[in-house]
Amino acid sequence: MGSIKLDVQWSPVHQNKFITWGTEINLYEVVPLEDNFEQSCLKISDHSVAHLLATNTSNHYVKCIDIYPEQDPDILLAIGQANGKVILSTFGPTAYDSLGFTGREFVPKHARPCNVVAWNPVDKHLVLSGLDKHSKDHSVLLWDIDKSPQCSERMHHHGGNQMDCIRPIAELGVSETIHSAAWFKHDPKCLVLGANNKQLKTLDFRDSAKVTSVTPTKAVYNVSVNPYHTHHLVSHVDNQITMWDTRFFDKPVLTLVQPRQITKVLWCPTRRNLLGALQKDSGALHLYDIQNSGGEDTEPGVLERAVVPSWHIPVNFSWHPTHVNRLLAISQQGITDYTVWERITVSWSSGSRLTWNHAFKSLKYVHSEDNTYKALDDIAILTKKRANAEYGLLPDLAQNGEIAENETLKHLWQWLYLSGALVEDGTIHSVDNKHPGIRTVLKLDGQQNPVNGFLKSELIHRSWTDIGSNHTAKIYRSADRDKSLLLCGLRFDKETNGLYDNTYLEGLEREGLYARAAALAVFNLCLRQAIEILNRGASKLSMTASLDIVAMALSGFSEDRNSMWRESCLKSRSQLPDPYLRATFAFLTADNDSYENVLNEGGMAVEDRVAFALMFLSDGKLHDYLKRLTQKLTEEGNLAGFLLTGASTEGIQLLNRYLEITGDAQSCSLIAIRALTPKLLQENQVQVWIANYRNLLDAWKMWNQRAQFDIAMRSSTNESPPQQIYVSCNFCGKSIAAFMQGLSRARAPFGRLGSTSNKLKMSACPNCRKPLPRCAICLMYMGTVSGLTTSNVNRSEDCDSKLTEFNNWFTWCQTCKHGGHAEHITQWFRQHSECPVTSCTCRCLSLDTSAK
Repeated sequence: MGSIKLDVQWSPVHQNKFITWGTEINLYEVVPLEDNFEQSCLKISDHSVAHLLATNTSNHYVKCIDIYPEQDPDILLAIGQANGKVILSTFGPTAYDSLGFTGREFVPKHARPCNVVAWNPVDKHLVLSGLDKHSKDHSVLLWDIDKSPQCSERMHHHGGNQMDCIRPIAELGVSETIHSAAWFKHDPKCLVLGANNKQLKTLDFRDSAKVTSVTPTKAVYNVSVNPYHTHHLVSHVDNQITMWDTRFFDKPVLTLVQPRQITKVLWCPTRRNLLGALQKDSGALHLYDIQNSGGEDTEPGVLERAVVPSWHIPVNFSWHPTHVNRLLAISQQGITDYTVWERITVSWSSGSRLTWNHAFKSLKYVHSEDNTYKALDDIAILTKKRANAEYGLLPDLAQNGEIAENETLKHLWQWLYLSGALVEDGTIHSVDNKHPGIRTVLKLDGQQNPVNGFLKSELIHRSWTDIGSNHTAKIYRSADRDKSLLLCGLRFDKETNGLYDNTYLEGLEREGLYARAAALAVFNLCLRQAIEILNRGASKLSMTASLDIVAMALSGFSEDRNSMWRESCLKSRSQLPDPYLRATFAFLTADNDSYENVLNEGGMAVEDRVAFALMFLSDGKLHDYLKRLTQKLTEEGNLAGFLLTGASTEGIQLLNRYLEITGDAQSCSLIAIRALTPKLLQENQVQVWIANYRNLLDAWKMWNQRAQFDIAMRSSTNESPPQQIYVSCNFCGKSIAAFMQGLSRARAPFGRLGSTSNKLKMSACPNCRKPLPRCAICLMYMGTVSGLTTSNVNRSEDCDSKLTEFNNWFTWCQTCKHGGHAEHITQWFRQHSECPVTSCTCRCLSLDTSAK
């Protein structure tokens, strides 16, 4: 047994009223949602409810309904019934009762189902009914509700009550079946019909009812007229939606094939060329945005999307007549008030303007200075600011870090300065790489294995220096480890076998990093010094009162592995907020030189963890740890990993990962040209960074910054740039310079080489021998000594040369292409602004930026 038919329809003249009908007809009013809304109200959205105003139960066997389009507080319905009648009905007493409309019936001669009823949108007193087939009766009937009964015939054949007869004012379509109908809103006397399951017809009632055009098709259901284009129709059959143009009615202009059977298709009245369609047993409403809809030979484009207006499968829907993209969807479980959000086309310009389409005919944009845009944290804004400050191009590498406004980049540029200085003064020997990483210094950047002898460290047992204890710690030493410590910013003291001197720790205290200074003092086996640092920090940092408690805990340090102090520290260490304090107690409570809790403490700086590993890990453990740490930092795109990789292939992978995360092509490009070797600069990834950054500068028209970047890149590769600009012949397109043609002074065909005062001058192309242009002032053929002059013809071929004097250079206007000798043109424009050629009206001087 099939489910009961449900339909929903917005009132065409009431913005907040709609009807639903199935076994009964209900009238609802939409009101805002309140916290204490009545239980009788139906919640239809997160912000509104539907209040039931009235119910009409006096009409049975309803087949179709249309709402009277007259602006009136009351609602009048035209109801098409299964027996063919069209009945005018209301919800209770209304003003229509006094007009005699309520209860009026329009009855065909022979009973059969009424499939469609439609009010005329302009001549609102007219209503159309479309009926099933009868062999002796018309199926298209046009009724006038203002027309009074004109005969006294009694209607017995319906078995109903006797009443006066009202005849239709027009009728058409004998022995036909009408499936759907729609009025043309711009031609109120014309309509389109879907008939006989095989054709669409357009009718004209202006003179007499007649068919104006017919097209054969099975798509005869739910025919609808585009409210924004009176020539466009839509209909459907099975799983196909067809769009028609009545000017070219022989075939559809568009056919949309869907995976399921179509149950309803309807134009949106508030959005141009937007079509909504329901498919059987589909929980989504499918929307089709028709583009370029028009023209006999032009097939429209379609943008398709699907929206889900409710949690249940909708069986029908209705567009709101005035609210943009608003609709009601009805299902067996309830009603949903839904607004379809527009597709937004976003454009992000190179000038940092975010633009998108708003409503129908306007655009909105957010400028980079707006607070809304600043919340986007666009890397382009910072990139442009850095470029204006010559970021990455300053001679002092460390100064570039100050401009970066980023602590990670600042530390990296400082490390590049440090590593470059160590290589330059010979402390670290590196032939090609000016910025080697620790893995390179330790010779662990390839497939080497420390077991094979690349790492040979000396084991030293060092005691605690300031607490009078006999307890010692294992420290590993080697020349390569000492050089690696220098890259960490530390220096190993051979006399004390310690790392951190008082100057270094005092600097950390001045920065307020008391926990870090105390931890490094403990790693240096100076426990008393660490306690003093914590006490000073507790006295200066009032908000960090826990430092003195930590100092008190440190003072109870015990070497006994079974002591209560060690047991308490193991339980409470994880509760400490500072990573350096956690690492301090992890070091003091470590078993069997297992320092995993120190080495894996993510809150510690990478250089501190690496320095700790260089001191306390054996060769094998050091190799494994640095390898794991390098992989981890590379995956995270953490530039602190450059300490390990240096300017190498691994460093390129690290920079590329950083770029993927941050989009900072500027820093990657500048670090590449300042740190990588010429060979590594040719890597494909690096060339992509550089090309993107150059294109970005070009898009911003930052020509000076682009030129400075290119100069810095050329200086890093030690290559002279190729010639990019030269004067070419207008006939053959080749350069007219003698050295470009490989001509020697002895073979010059267009001049002669004489005494000291004579010069090799060419007035024709050395390739095709066509004459060069004339000077617009002196009218002589242009010609120079082709870039070179000789001071003495008696000298050898390797004689000194100099550039041609500027007075003889070629010069011309970039707009009109007229010109001449530089000296003549300069003299002319001292007194004129217009081109010297008589027939030319170009004002060359006014186009010159430097002249302005």
